[in-house]
Order: sequence, then C-alpha cells, then structure tokens
Amino acid sequence: MKQATEVNPNKKVSLLGMDLDELIKVAISGGMPSFVGKQLAEWMYKKKATSFSEMNNISKKNKEWLEANFILGRERAVETLKSSDGTEKFIYNVEGGRKIESVLIPDKERATLCVSSQSGCRMNCYFCATGRSGFGGQLSAAQIINQILNVAQPDKNSSDDLTNIVFMGMGEPLDNFKEVKKVIEILTSPWGLAWSPKRITVSTVGKLPQLKELLDETKVHVAVSLHLPNINLRSQMMPAQKAYPISSIIKLLKSYDFSHQRRLSFEYIMWRGVNDDMESAKALVALIKGLDCRVNLIRYHSIPGVDLKPATEERMLMFRNYLNSQGIISTIRASRGEDIMAACGMLSGNC
Repeated sequence: MKQATEVNPNKKVSLLGMDLDELIKVAISGGMPSFVGKQLAEWMYKKKATSFSEMNNISKKNKEWLEANFILGRERAVETLKSSDGTEKFIYNVEGGRKIESVLIPDKERATLCVSSQSGCRMNCYFCATGRSGFGGQLSAAQIINQILNVAQPDKNSSDDLTNIVFMGMGEPLDNFKEVKKVIEILTSPWGLAWSPKRITVSTVGKLPQLKELLDETKVHVAVSLHLPNINLRSQMMPAQKAYPISSIIKLLKSYDFSHQRRLSFEYIMWRGVNDDMESAKALVALIKGLDCRVNLIRYHSIPGVDLKPATEERMLMFRNYLNSQGIISTIRASRGEDIMAACGMLSGNC
C-alpha cells in the first residue's frame, strides 16, 4: 500500500510525476474532495497545464493551498537545437549543474521522442558518449514526463502529433526502473495520457531482474542493446556483460511470447573491423535463433576519445541481407541529428 503524501514545510514537492492515488491523497490532505485529485491529473497530463492558474474548475482557495505547499513541476528546455534533417534536441538543466537531453525525430507520419531517464549512465559502454560522461544521478518521474509534455504542448503542431516514445536517451532505463515504470503508468493509464503501450519502447543493456519486471508488469516494446555477439569483446566494451550476460538475457526473453502485439528488437551498432564481418553475423544468428524479433543495424557515430570507425555501407548491406536470408527481419536505421550531436550514442549533456 502506498504511503500518504506528506507536505514537507521546507521543500515543495512536485505534483508532476505523481500517479492518481498520490494526487487524490494530496487533495484529501488539503481538505479537498478526492475528485480534485482526478482534476489535477486531467490538468497536468491531458490538458498539459503549466501553472495552477489554468485550472479553472478548482476553487481559488484550493489553488492557493496547492501553490503554497507544492510546485506543479513543469520546467522548460533551456535550449533547443535543430538539425538540418529536422531532428530537434531539447536541453534541460538538472541538479548538480548538469544537463540532460531529449530528441524529437519527425518522419513522415511519425514523430518519435527519445527520452532520457538518467543524468549520465552507470553502464559505462566504451562507445557511448553518455556512459563516458559519468553518472550524475537518477531522474525523477517528474523530470522524465516533463520531457514528454514539453514536446506535447497544445499550442504546438507537434503536440498531439507525437506518435512514439522511446526510452533510448541518456541513461539505462532499467537502472531507474521505479521512476520509468511510473512514467509508463502515467502514459498508458486512462487518467493519464491514455496511450497504447505499443507506442512505447524501452531500450536496455538487459539489466536483470528489472528486465523481467518490465516484461511482467508492462506491455511496452523492448529493445535490447546487443551490439557484440563475441562475448570477450562484449565484456571489454560493455561492462554490464559481466553482471548481466547476454546468454542469461536471451534465456529470459525466450520464456516470453513476442509473436503478437509486443515487439522485441535488438540494437546492433556496427564498427569497422570489429563486428561487421560474416563471422559476427553468423554468431548473432546463432545467439538469437528461435526468438521472434528484429534487428536494427545502426551506423556508429564517432565521439571524442574513442578509436572506433563506422562500418562501411557495403558491410552493413551484406550484414542485413544475411540476417534476412536467415529469417531474421533486419533493417538499417537511418542516421538522424548527427550535426547537433543528437544521433544514437552521442547524447552527453555537454552541449
């Protein structure tokens, strides 16, 4: 059972990021009817209010009490960068003088927002700018959902045109699973944004046991950062391999059904002379054989201090064609936002 929300006289708590039960408890603690909690949820998540003054069906007295004891929790991006290909990067200030980033990728009839769940990352993957920037702290549910609501402003054309959310920004989502799960609840609940879970994808290196919790407690799509079927190389470049072996991850995934609406994908960044040869392709097929999945091949985007080069287009096509010939759906993901350091693996908060 959830604890009652307590008003801290020294620090105002953010209402943003609270679920319906918590908002109802806030209302009751202020001497209001419980339905005011539902009104708060509607104003914050459906109507995307940015201030208490907008809430015209809540009395002036109740709004004054709320404003005296809480903050709404909305924060605007401090900077927005736009790529030549239309990709937009939004930059936010967080605690400790650090910054986080989210990326909006428009594409014909789709608009996908790549959301951050941490400041920095603890996984320390060799090839990732986020991991190399160090860990700056967990983002709260308020800080995560704020990234989404800021793109979904009623006065912007992109608002309700936002079609997909991917937790592929800064951080390992399952390393902050409590807050990420709360955001998923807000996104998918009738009192929240009422999205279908099919519009949400969570990317992970495969942190266990949180991966099992994600699979059991949500219906969102899952994308596993695989990249290296060679276990020795994976251990060197992805330290999480030592704690969460890819063999254990695959074993867990094979106990779930991905043949219907939930989709499983594997992310595979390709480096020249590292994992772009036929031996790697065959090892990948052997590793994921029997899973109903797809593989997204990603061109490596160079970052400072890393002596890796992207695979050639010829190698990527060879790799894709071989996977498809083996019955594994494979596509080459288009590179977006590289000129503003917004492409895969480039987010670092050092803008």
